[in-house]
Amino acid sequence: MKKLFDYAAANTKEILETLRQLVEIESCSSEKDAVDELGLFVGGRLDAVGARVHIIEQETVGDHLLADFGEGDGQVLVLGHLDTIWPTGTLKRQPFRVEHGLAFGPGIFDMKAGLAITLHALESLSTLQLTPGRRIRVLLNGDEENGSYTSQPIIEECARASEFVLCVEAPLGRAGALKTARKGLGRFTVSVTGRAAHAGNDPDKGISAIQELAHQILRLGEIGNPARGTFVNVGVVRGGLVSNQIADSAEAEVDLRAATPAEADRAVGAILGLTPATRGASVTVAGGLNRPVMERTDAIGHLFEKARQMALENGIELTEASVGGGSDGQFAAAVGAPVLDGLGAIGDGMFTDHEHIVVDSLPERTGLLASLLMTA
Repeated sequence: MKKLFDYAAANTKEILETLRQLVEIESCSSEKDAVDELGLFVGGRLDAVGARVHIIEQETVGDHLLADFGEGDGQVLVLGHLDTIWPTGTLKRQPFRVEHGLAFGPGIFDMKAGLAITLHALESLSTLQLTPGRRIRVLLNGDEENGSYTSQPIIEECARASEFVLCVEAPLGRAGALKTARKGLGRFTVSVTGRAAHAGNDPDKGISAIQELAHQILRLGEIGNPARGTFVNVGVVRGGLVSNQIADSAEAEVDLRAATPAEADRAVGAILGLTPATRGASVTVAGGLNRPVMERTDAIGHLFEKARQMALENGIELTEASVGGGSDGQFAAAVGAPVLDGLGAIGDGMFTDHEHIVVDSLPERTGLLASLLMTA
């Protein structure tokens, strides 16, 4: 709807000011009080545009925020998160600032900009007195960066009741590609136990856990299958106390990305089934698939095409992409809901000191989200 794009463009300064406020409320995943402070701010803004806000309290992680806007038999879910990776105090060395059409700040790309877009998309519907044909449910969790362990059941429940899901995570690249497929993500810890001994006096009495772990790392590499989109990465290795001791323990932290459910099942089974290569050593593996594969279904393709046409009518070209990174959209897709992901602002530098977004993309994405919320 052109008037929604026009309204957002006319309110770019207001969207940017909201984004500044969101960035300046630091909300690190490991700091519950900080995440909850942001949740109260966002909840107040949602209440101001007529949403019915409910806080789902948590004991150890940030509270989750649930808000319903409008009425109707059907439901569309807007999915995002309140937490970031940045600890309180980061703002002192990375303050919010705008330079040459870019806005910088900790967590601005992942995903404070998505929160600002959501707030102003709903505000535009309220101000323009537009009534969606279905209820809009907004779910913003407080533990996404930690793995969404407490919010996953809530995401799945809300997604099952929704006709489709709009995830305001960051898009891909300077083209701002929407994400219509995501690889499954697995995390594992491989632990090895050997037998300690003095490397000079009693080398024959030792069983090196580090040597055994080296065998396991090579096996993990063989489990990957790049041709099928499966990658296994050993990112952290620990073991041993001193160089002249045969180490009796070692462990590795492993990351898995898989493009299809079949490949995810195969790789998970192979990793969990690792056995010792060295006589007398033992190997145990903990972990599993943290986020399921999100495949591009016909329904997701149809949803993307609808968004592409809306954008095109307003002079914006949208593209789509399959990515290796994870999001809560995968939980929604796994229960059968069509998911359109990457509806946040265009930017770059996620998890870095130069994290930023393109200011001009804020009104474009706000107008797009508002228009999608009005679709029949």
